[in-house]
Amino acid sequence: MKLRAEQLQDHLKKQLLPVYIISGDEPLLSQEAADSIRTAARAQGFAERDIFHAEGNFDWNQILNESSAMSLFSDKKMLEIRIPNGKPGDKGSAALSELCDNPNPDNMVLVILPKLDRSGQNSKWIKSLEATGAHIQVWPVDAKQMPRWIQQRLRSAGINANQEAVQILADRVEGNLLAAVQEIEKLKLLAPDGGVDGNTMSSVVADSARYNLFEFVDKILIGDAQSAARSLRGLQNEGTDAIPLLWAITRELRILVKASELVAAGEHSDRALKNAGVWEKRLPLFRGALQRLRPAHLRMLLRQAGAIDRGIKGMRDADVWDELATLVLSFAGSQTLQPINIKILLQA
Repeated sequence: MKLRAEQLQDHLKKQLLPVYIISGDEPLLSQEAADSIRTAARAQGFAERDIFHAEGNFDWNQILNESSAMSLFSDKKMLEIRIPNGKPGDKGSAALSELCDNPNPDNMVLVILPKLDRSGQNSKWIKSLEATGAHIQVWPVDAKQMPRWIQQRLRSAGINANQEAVQILADRVEGNLLAAVQEIEKLKLLAPDGGVDGNTMSSVVADSARYNLFEFVDKILIGDAQSAARSLRGLQNEGTDAIPLLWAITRELRILVKASELVAAGEHSDRALKNAGVWEKRLPLFRGALQRLRPAHLRMLLRQAGAIDRGIKGMRDADVWDELATLVLSFAGSQTLQPINIKILLQA
């Protein structure tokens, strides 16, 4: 069967199944789900824990042999199988199916996987595991869900925070769940009365967003204007020079301008992007930006970047960081910053 992560605690209070699968790419939530299962297993007498890292040329017979072997230290043991790539292969699939077909009542199996694609979710070995136990799929917390997730965590920690305080924490940690949990633990110490407003939150929490140049550019290409603007502000506050930021933005703009010209000449967008120098794994990012931005807009943005470059070099009066913010917002697709709104920059 399948269980939502929020159902796991109530489920474990009622029963302990012979097999659990945790899949997903959010490390904190996967870790917390695994810890809950391990705690419940220990309470049921599964005192021994054997860990297997199934990667490379892993010998799956190790798990089958361990499953049938007597425990040296306790009557029951937990077999924890970690498959980093989520693909056990033919031998692994057969071994996992065999564990389900012939379960040892003195063993409990915990399989930890990354996010599974559609073929993985429909594979025979996953279906065998789900038929014997429970599959907990861990999903990332997106930007819209983040305030609600933080509010639930704060309540669980006995902290009553108003909406402003919750939003401040969500903005500061910018999707970093571990950082959010760490800040909540700090609040438990620094706000002993349990009440937190916006001013208290601002003074207590650190800026835990992980700003770096590559993530910044990716947010622009994705079209997340608000997040890109926050990253720009974070990079500025961290003392990052404007020159490498402008260079990174200009590089991507030149690629998109070239690709847009090739597409206009009749070439398929993916081939055009590859010919413009885009790596295979970054094609989705650039493909989305190419579909979102018109060629005239891209050329205007490139001219705007040139104006900012002249401002950095002292060739024109400019508030470089304000103009960079305008460029970023327009590149990321802010509807209020279209080419017609920024012509004044290009006349300077």
